Amino acid sequence: MKLLKSLPLAAAVIAAPSLGFAQDAGAAAAETQFIFTTLLFLMGGFLVFWMAAGFAMLEAGLVRSKNVTMQLTKNIALFSIAAIMFWLIGYNIMYPGDYGDALGDGETSKWLIDGVLGNFMSPKDIKTEIDAGGYSNASDFFFQLMFCATTASIVSGTLAERIKLWPFLLFVVVLTGIIYPIEASWQWGGGWLANMGFSDFAGSTLVHAAGGFAALAGAIVLGPRLGKYKDGRVNPMPGSNLALATLGTFILWLGWFGFNGGSQLAMGTLSDANAVAEIFANTNMAAAAGAVTALILTQVMYGKVDLTMVLNGALAGLVSITAEPLAPSLFDALWIGAVGGLIVVFTVPLLDKLKIDDVVGAIPVHLIAGVWGTLIVALHTQATLTDADGNPVLDAEGAEQTVGFFAQLITQAIGVISIGLFVFVVSFVVWYLMKLTVGIRVSEEAEVNGLDVSELGMEAYPEFSKG
Repeated sequence: MKLLKSLPLAAAVIAAPSLGFAQDAGAAAAETQFIFTTLLFLMGGFLVFWMAAGFAMLEAGLVRSKNVTMQLTKNIALFSIAAIMFWLIGYNIMYPGDYGDALGDGETSKWLIDGVLGNFMSPKDIKTEIDAGGYSNASDFFFQLMFCATTASIVSGTLAERIKLWPFLLFVVVLTGIIYPIEASWQWGGGWLANMGFSDFAGSTLVHAAGGFAALAGAIVLGPRLGKYKDGRVNPMPGSNLALATLGTFILWLGWFGFNGGSQLAMGTLSDANAVAEIFANTNMAAAAGAVTALILTQVMYGKVDLTMVLNGALAGLVSITAEPLAPSLFDALWIGAVGGLIVVFTVPLLDKLKIDDVVGAIPVHLIAGVWGTLIVALHTQATLTDADGNPVLDAEGAEQTVGFFAQLITQAIGVISIGLFVFVVSFVVWYLMKLTVGIRVSEEAEVNGLDVSELGMEAYPEFSKG
């Protein structure tokens, strides 16, 4: 009997160290998750930051030499403005749940007032309570900022060679501080598109098509370059440096691994690490397929390979897979990216027929391929059905029920149309108001002489002009 009575005490003594070990193991696991997920955000973030260099090099190579300095200036300025505006206003608008779920409660006015005005008075603090687990708030802010800046970079190339510097940068303030954060909040901030089951993993529409719609609105208001469309003909205006354009494409390709891989948003488990690896593989495959498709098509259609089409084909493949880079197989990633390359080859001349002057091909690459990539998500990802309380609806075997392909396709289309209309209309209004007030286009003389001299007073290649 004494022995039996002593057994619970002995068991407790024996178990005490193991309980301590379990607690230590749990704490260690939480710390490991915090470290690796934070590291994913930081690595993904600086890879996407490197895409800013890719856009700068691509644009510098595809504009004429007399406009190179202007493009470089716009790219470093737009990124810097985006960094400030996203912190000052955009982050609060994009994530309304961070200050009371006003958007989820339908209090749109409170959401905008708190997001736009409130943060001027009390800017968001991104410091982290380390023991809270998950990831560093600063790393999340850093990562999300890069997507905001990318949206602005897309606009820059389309409007090259004829737009004034300061009106362009003023538009960047509005785009990165208000337009992008509002439409991105509809999905990534837990807004109405997220609630209806719309899916855009890393931003084929939320980032790329949105930037494309803003660029399209600007191109329409701004008009084409002098001499681009004359006497019913399209006059080619070759870029200054295809080596730089190719370098820019490879930099963008590299940065895209952070763009898509980082959007897994977690790397604290084996499954998350494996998912990131699969995303990398699919992203690479789509880019390769887009490039090869453009390579073959231009040879067949024009009798010679067009390098600029091949470069944009790779980028279109990347945009196409961005909406869902995890669910597809490698073969699926190949044909999804290949369609992106096909889109570029056929859409670039279509824009010229419409007399929409897109200097670098950003509208076919980011807008059209972005729409394609977002719609095809329905083939691989269907939203889970939920009841009135938001709980998953289960079938007879206890598995979660999902909507069918066509229902998801309609949801995807609603998301694309709503984002497209919002970004295009608001951007068009902003561009048009600036055209009526401050003016957005340089004079004919300035355009002929080049924006480097007329707007900045310095040239990227001064020895060329001096003979």
